Amino acid sequence: MAKKTKKALKKLKKQQRQYAAAMAANGAPAGAGMAQGQGLFGGLAGLLPARRSEQFLVGLLVGAAAAYVLSDEELRGKIMKSGLKLYGSLAGGLAEMKEQAADLQAELEAEQAGAP
Repeated sequence: MAKKTKKALKKLKKQQRQYAAAMAANGAPAGAGMAQGQGLFGGLAGLLPARRSEQFLVGLLVGAAAAYVLSDEELRGKIMKSGLKLYGSLAGGLAEMKEQAADLQAELEAEQAGAP
């Protein structure tokens, strides 16, 4: 069991390093993110156009797309079905991750209790 635990921790550390490298590649300073006060959508400001006329056009297109989707009942139903399927998948994945974390924690506690 100790090998499994060590392997899982090694995998988590590798994922953390990959995430940090991806953040650095996108120009974010080390430790950037929600801890720096940017919030969940803090990085989206860089994706928007800088000039007001461009922002207006983007808003106009997004509004037109939303109006079209909301007015078409069949399309709205398909989007809702897809959204519910996605939610179910995410909820199942989250439950699986929680279960794996609980298993790892139980293994660590068992190792600590067995070690002198």
